[in-house]
Amino acid sequence: MNDEGIRQQIELLKIEHRDLDDAITALQANPVSDQLQIARLKRKKLALKDRIGVLEDQLIPDIIA
Repeated sequence: MNDEGIRQQIELLKIEHRDLDDAITALQANPVSDQLQIARLKRKKLALKDRIGVLEDQLIPDIIA
């Protein structure tokens, strides 16, 4: 995958990450919210953040010092 493809994938993942954040916030606002569902969404959000980090690292060239 080229750099542009990686950047596009990062943007899509960031959008999904923000959507999950909004969903978690909405669920937490409800006093009778499903804590298990919230925990699952938080784990998915963390996995997305990790994936974004891996892709961003691919954009940084390796510099041998």
